[in-house]
Amino acid sequence: MAGKISSAQKRHRQSEERRIRNKAVKSSVRTSAKKFVVLAQKKEVGEAETALKDMIKKIDTAARKGIIKKNAASRKKSRMQRLFNSIKAAR
Repeated sequence: MAGKISSAQKRHRQSEERRIRNKAVKSSVRTSAKKFVVLAQKKEVGEAETALKDMIKKIDTAARKGIIKKNAASRKKSRMQRLFNSIKAAR
């Protein structure tokens, strides 16, 4: 009986650690996306391009680890790239 209980406790600890790690990665992706959007709205093309590259890197990493789904990652990257292209074209 004790074996089952301790394995359940271990499982719970593992899932909690993963949840916290995943939450940190998702938060990081959202923060970098917001940073990019703010720079894009200010029409700062050079800095926005750097922020976009950083954000894409974080999104790809999160998608590879399964923290966000592949299609969600592609959708977010596509939308941000379109935003960047529009501010670049408006210059």
